[in-house]
Amino acid sequence: MEVFNYLPTLNQLVSQLNADIGNTQYFWIIVFATGMLVLHGIYIMLVVLCFHKLVEWLSDKRHMTKDFLHAFRIAAVISYFISILLVIIGHFSDIFMWTYALIGLKIFTSNAEAFYFAGEMYTTVGFGSYQLEKNWRILPIIIAFTGIFAASMSGAALFNMLSSLIDKSRTASVNSSSS
Repeated sequence: MEVFNYLPTLNQLVSQLNADIGNTQYFWIIVFATGMLVLHGIYIMLVVLCFHKLVEWLSDKRHMTKDFLHAFRIAAVISYFISILLVIIGHFSDIFMWTYALIGLKIFTSNAEAFYFAGEMYTTVGFGSYQLEKNWRILPIIIAFTGIFAASMSGAALFNMLSSLIDKSRTASVNSSSS
């Protein structure tokens, strides 16, 4: 089809991007982004593991009375909200990691600008009107990419915890009713 004859090959496109960006520091930025996502994933797994261990410990009672069932539900819900708080802290930690990376790259004139840029790109809000040098224009894409992946991991973890909480509550209700 003649319509697509003008499209570059993937190799040509990558070469054009490399020529346009001309920044050798991107390899290290991608390594940093990958490491940050690995740390975020480990942190989220630890939050989920602690939550599940706590819920298991709370629900490991042989004979649940109605009073205990009520206390279990309250403790489990409080644990879930603490987990949400820990997830939020994890995301702020990611933004601070990006802030320190940007400060190290000396892209912005102030540390506050680096923080706001990192936060806006990580959350994909993109509210600010930051004019980056030509060789840094791909940086928002990389930061947004890590934010989207980190939010996906966190969302999946919170969904998993909530599902587990609902299942445990149902099981506890059935066990309490049959006693």
